[in-house]
Amino acid sequence: MTDVCTQGIDTGFVALGFSKVALLGIVQGITELLPISSTAHMRLVPAALGWQDPGSAFSAAMQLAALTAVVSYFWSEVRDLAANSLVAIKQARFRDPHLRFAVWIVLATVPIGIAGLLLAKLLNTCNSPLRSVSVIGWACIAMAVLLAITEFRARHTRNIDSSTFTDAMLIGVAQIGALIPGVSRSGSTLTAALALGFKREEAARLSFLLGLPAIALAGLKELWELYKIHLSAHGWAVLFVGIAVASVSAFFAIWGLMRFLERFSTWPFVVYRLLLGIVILIAASMGLLA
Repeated sequence: MTDVCTQGIDTGFVALGFSKVALLGIVQGITELLPISSTAHMRLVPAALGWQDPGSAFSAAMQLAALTAVVSYFWSEVRDLAANSLVAIKQARFRDPHLRFAVWIVLATVPIGIAGLLLAKLLNTCNSPLRSVSVIGWACIAMAVLLAITEFRARHTRNIDSSTFTDAMLIGVAQIGALIPGVSRSGSTLTAALALGFKREEAARLSFLLGLPAIALAGLKELWELYKIHLSAHGWAVLFVGIAVASVSAFFAIWGLMRFLERFSTWPFVVYRLLLGIVILIAASMGLLA
């Protein structure tokens, strides 16, 4: 495996080609929206198969697949929220609940937006220390512990209709954790929503809806960065194959997660994250993961 760096942007995914990127797209799509860290899997799976690391640019651009899946799955809610908010603005009904929630979504994106801009060079540069195997492994374990504590203490009684501005901002702050590889945006925001007392399926819904702008901005920003370095036509083709495949797998991931949380707790994710972190750290200590 070789490092592929173009003007400071890690474009390792180009060297993988269509079939390998399609397979990684399936993995990325599933793990991006489940609270188990897509970044951890994007380091572990290629390494286990002896493939080139697809790089941070690939993971960031795949946010567009997550965006497509979330909007598709929650289409009726997203459509009603947008339409009713526009009507409320036109009629100057600024206390309308739809408009109020839309404003909360925008404001909840501010913390991760500021943090992302401040850490952009560190996060997306080739060989970023934050993408080191040890950071990812320990982040998986730390989030497993936090999710376990939350599952122990949470009340699981609130519905999304009872959400407040404070809830939105606290979940928005939790999104900053997504900038650390191994934490997982869905993992950090789901944990925050559960800690605030929301039912498990309601916590997931709130997590996805509040995360829409952040997911969109992350993906579009990465496309712009790839455009600025003049990514080749072949590179764009490989990337969009990955996005297309990941969009489908991400949709089914949401579908499965929502039904799972209606019936079960998050303990399987706690155990999985803990074991994943341990496996990553052991593999790294044995020199199996660079």
